[in-house]
Amino acid sequence: MSLAKKLSELIFFRLMGWKIEGQLPHHIKKYIIVVASHTSNWDFPLGVFVRTIEGVKSRFVAKQELFVFPFGYFFRWMGGYAVNRKVHSNFIDAVVDVFSKEADFVIAITPEGTRGYSPKWKKGFYHIAQRAEVPVIAAALDYPNKRVVISEPFEMKLSADEEVEKLKVFFRQYKGRYPEKGVQ
Repeated sequence: MSLAKKLSELIFFRLMGWKIEGQLPHHIKKYIIVVASHTSNWDFPLGVFVRTIEGVKSRFVAKQELFVFPFGYFFRWMGGYAVNRKVHSNFIDAVVDVFSKEADFVIAITPEGTRGYSPKWKKGFYHIAQRAEVPVIAAALDYPNKRVVISEPFEMKLSADEEVEKLKVFFRQYKGRYPEKGVQ
């Protein structure tokens, strides 16, 4: 067991009192983790603890503004991909291309696209999963019960709107740090 894993377990489980229900699959080499409700900056360190404990080298997407000096180096080192939310780009194509080239690739995406309440989710995760032919795993942050709940992998077989609604039903059971900003 690595020192990073031992330290993460000590902090996450013992000091912070959190738990993980479910687990990220080690037999699947490529997938998307959809994380919600994203309501706080504390969601990022929780995710880092979980991926370290689970032993999965997942990447993440974040707004381009976070990738400026000096923090940009840190976020890239942590596995971050910068997204310019103001410009329509070929982000989906770029991520699908990474999935096709890499033997192992896991990426975490928050479909809300912000830490505030967002009734309309971004559907990039859906299009990436469809085109890259990779499963999706839902990971809910449940602050009142101090747990991260990880679903079984599933395929995106329905329409984008139907899959988003299915995910919202799953995530409504759990409350982010600021429930009023979470999935309604």
